[in-house]
Amino acid sequence: MTKTRNLTLGLAGVALLAAACSAQSGTSNASGGAAVAATANGANSTNSGNGPNGGLAKVLFLGDSIAVQESLPLAAAFKASHVQFQSIAADGGGNVLGPASDNNWQTLPGQIASAKPSVLVYQIASYDWGSQQDQQAAYQKLLATATANGAKLLFVTMPPIKADDFYQPHMADLARTKAAAQAVAAGARNQAAVLDAAAVWGPSYQQDRDGKPDRSSDGVHTCPQSAARFTNWLLDQLHGQFAGFNPAPAQAWANAGWSASPDFHGC
Repeated sequence: MTKTRNLTLGLAGVALLAAACSAQSGTSNASGGAAVAATANGANSTNSGNGPNGGLAKVLFLGDSIAVQESLPLAAAFKASHVQFQSIAADGGGNVLGPASDNNWQTLPGQIASAKPSVLVYQIASYDWGSQQDQQAAYQKLLATATANGAKLLFVTMPPIKADDFYQPHMADLARTKAAAQAVAAGARNQAAVLDAAAVWGPSYQQDRDGKPDRSSDGVHTCPQSAARFTNWLLDQLHGQFAGFNPAPAQAWANAGWSASPDFHGC
């Protein structure tokens, strides 16, 4: 993102991003963030509106570089909502099968155990390549790891991408990830669910939306507007899963500085 773009968002961020969130609608007007992890005012604090947050004590977020960008507004939104949040999303990785997954699994169980989340959110990664059998086995392994640590697992479908030469051979694999996750969640006895984010992204990659940059020009990544919209959507979904959780309004997080992050590019 250019410096000029950063300054524009800094001056008009609340209006632009709050509008993006409102367009998504729902129970909440959520999210925004700044760092890799955000904690409420004290490890166990809640606000009077949230009470105990309906069991939503800590959210652990896992995924690839798309999720890294999404974690920025998410961190601010969860902080404003007095819920602990930690992201272990990773550039060039964060996947549970496909490239680098063997290395990821050497550290992932320990990361989940040490985080002690009540909910593990997995943004399905653009590297989740393999047959549906391979995908289901990896997602089942992730579910077993989450539940062994007392966490509910929520799969989130990935945004549509514009395939380049790198991704083109794997588009059929990525198209199966939702079905693979649903198959795993179907037998999980309320320990897992699949959240379909199609309402956030639309049916196909769209670089601009409402006259503003929405997705990166690289055909894969997000821009601040879409990351904010995703955040609002996810917090609304969590409100549906945890009735005691009431996300902070967009005005509490939208202009918190995260939109100027260099993690956003091609916007």
